[in-house]
Amino acid sequence: MRIGQLAETTGVSVDTLRYYERIGLMPRAHRTPSGYRDYPDGARNRIRVIRNAVQLGFPLKEIATLLKVRDDGGAPCRQVRDYARGLVSQLDLRISELRAERKAMLAMIRDWDVKLEQTGGAGRAHLLETAVVPGRTAGSRAANLRRNR
Repeated sequence: MRIGQLAETTGVSVDTLRYYERIGLMPRAHRTPSGYRDYPDGARNRIRVIRNAVQLGFPLKEIATLLKVRDDGGAPCRQVRDYARGLVSQLDLRISELRAERKAMLAMIRDWDVKLEQTGGAGRAHLLETAVVPGRTAGSRAANLRRNR
């Protein structure tokens, strides 16, 4: 199957397939006499495995390591499970951090409500000038927003 067909049937761009091949996620495709990549039928399943792992949060380098074990005849199932467990631990930490941030923001909003009452709603309360969210800087928040897009 040519690269365009594989891209169309898997929903992965041709550029992404080439990248996967370049970094070792996909084995080098056989080349036709005219130079076209010719992938075996099993390539669709491999792309599905890669996409599922990416959706779960596995980094490409880790996926490549797991696929290498698989390609060498091994069964990386325990490694997959253990890595997924680590991802859950990371999620738990993020949830805890987000809860703390939410609590701090609610306290800040209560303080702002007091300031707004003091200004009568007509004057400047300088809310953003005095905003402080513990554990986060404006730069880290912007970086997180860019990363989560």
